[in-house]
Amino acid sequence: MDIGALLGLEQLTWGMLVLVIVAAFGAGWIDAVVGGGGLLQLPALLLIPGILPVQALATNKLAGLAGTTTSAATYYRRAKPDLRTAVPMALIALAGSFGGAAVAIVLPASAFKPIIVVALLAVAIFTAFRPEMGAATKLRFQGHRHHVAAGATGLLIGFYDGLIGPGTGTFLVITLVALMGYDFLQSSAKAKIVNFATNLGALLLFIPHGAVLWLFGAILAAANVGGSYLGSRMAISRGSTFIRVVFLIVVVLLIGKLGVDVWNENIAPALAS
Repeated sequence: MDIGALLGLEQLTWGMLVLVIVAAFGAGWIDAVVGGGGLLQLPALLLIPGILPVQALATNKLAGLAGTTTSAATYYRRAKPDLRTAVPMALIALAGSFGGAAVAIVLPASAFKPIIVVALLAVAIFTAFRPEMGAATKLRFQGHRHHVAAGATGLLIGFYDGLIGPGTGTFLVITLVALMGYDFLQSSAKAKIVNFATNLGALLLFIPHGAVLWLFGAILAAANVGGSYLGSRMAISRGSTFIRVVFLIVVVLLIGKLGVDVWNENIAPALAS
């Protein structure tokens, strides 16, 4: 069977398909625990010969949407996140992702990446040297101020997802922990609901352009769902300490990925000129 012709990618081989499926499973696991699965899944898709970047982005969002739906449902059943906070955040984040995508058309994401790298370095150092942070929920705001902070978080990180994308779930988790005072488990639970909305918002932009590879995406979605289910169950059973460790690992990887982008897009061209 010519798997490439069947899935709409003429140069796709069985070996490459297996590799991308494994990456989708791993991405689902990472996303479910602490976010940032796109760091694994999207680069794997871009390795496929002949795939257009917009097809990779759109198909990645389809698989990610399936995974975040699974992990959000699992967290909801077992961790019982407060929907009065999570749902408004999700709706505002969806609007923010549209705004970020609109800005990305005018201003390239490379202009923002150096700022993001510095912010991530600060987050990694802060988290590493504050082991008590995120161990237990100690809300910093009450009443109206709590919902304003949640809405601002959703808007800014939704904007980031539309503009740049990688590590959106990770940013959601650390903001919910450091700004709002949730523990890592509750932050991960809420982050999945918000990340579902940002994935959906992006996908709604891609579908009318015919960018989604539906059959290929369905295979990756199934793998992502499996990883998401396993990751969310592990996070719930092992708690905030486990999530914190995985969070630090993902942040370091995200710093590395965006650091390479900054070098290639900002520093190297400046040195060459």
